[in-house]
Amino acid sequence: MNRILTLLIVFFVLFSCDNVKKTTSEGSISEHKTEKSDTEEPTFGLVIHGGAGTILKKNMSDSLENAYKQKLEEAIRVGHEILKNGGTAMEAVTKTINIMEDSPLFNAGKGAVFTHEETNELDASVMDGATLNAGAVTGVTRIKNPIDLALEVMNNSPHVMLAGEGAEIFAQEKGFELVDPYYFYTENRFQSLQRVKQKESNSISSSSSSTFDPYIKDSKFGTVGCAALDKNGNLAAGTSTGGMTNKRWNRIGDAPIIGAGTYANNATCAVSSTGWGEYFIRAMVAHDISAMMEYKGVSLKEAAKEVIQEKVPNLGGNGGIVAIDKDGNVTMEFNTAGMYRAHMNAEGELVIGIYKD
Repeated sequence: MNRILTLLIVFFVLFSCDNVKKTTSEGSISEHKTEKSDTEEPTFGLVIHGGAGTILKKNMSDSLENAYKQKLEEAIRVGHEILKNGGTAMEAVTKTINIMEDSPLFNAGKGAVFTHEETNELDASVMDGATLNAGAVTGVTRIKNPIDLALEVMNNSPHVMLAGEGAEIFAQEKGFELVDPYYFYTENRFQSLQRVKQKESNSISSSSSSTFDPYIKDSKFGTVGCAALDKNGNLAAGTSTGGMTNKRWNRIGDAPIIGAGTYANNATCAVSSTGWGEYFIRAMVAHDISAMMEYKGVSLKEAAKEVIQEKVPNLGGNGGIVAIDKDGNVTMEFNTAGMYRAHMNAEGELVIGIYKD
């Protein structure tokens, strides 16, 4: 009996020791994982577009293709450097867009298209995902970098959107230098307008032509935009454009419309749109992608695909978006033949695209 009792005691002691070892070991693994998570570098990244439309390789010279790729890379590296050094998503967005606004390659800033009256009317918007604050300007004619003025409206005015002459008065009061409207003149954009006007004059119905002519519809694929996530987990988005070639009556597209052309929310994603603005406004494209993520619980990729490949085409529109979510996932979705685009992640991996792959 004593022998049996002794064996039982030994068994229980050994069993208890084994459990203590297992618990200690598991605890050590758990602590190690937590420690690794705490020291892990926060993710960041950004994604840009230079417009979507009928962009076909057969219509593109090698030199022009290289010029677009070089400018896209230059722009995205500016934003990436800001983010890598701990800068804000909003700073990365605006400085990246500045590079594209200053290039005649894109329909924004320097390369803005012409209106029917042979003027240039520029629009832009920004949104901060942390605060849901936003700023926009539309119909400005003397602002070199409209994205900067949109940021000023957001940060230093009680308003979200300012238009035309009023926006430029505000700009002057805030120390912005107004440029001569001729700054925006580029010969190729001017000749594009002349060709569209010729098509219009040759058509039976000029009003029908100005709305539905394929050349006019595709003449806006130079709109630029950027969406970014910084190391603090904040999202931001911005969009800038010269609008639609041959536009009349101070037409406004989706680029300056918060929720249509631009949207950012730290709970979901940041989005910048490019395409046929009237349809992007009606579909509230940028906000819809965020709302689907928030209310349906779908991924950024799933939400963007449904909106761009189903909802917008079902209305009759076309175009694309670039977006980044709160975890750094990126999508560049479009339903046209091409979209100038680029993405760069925290590891510095760069992706540049033009055509539909």
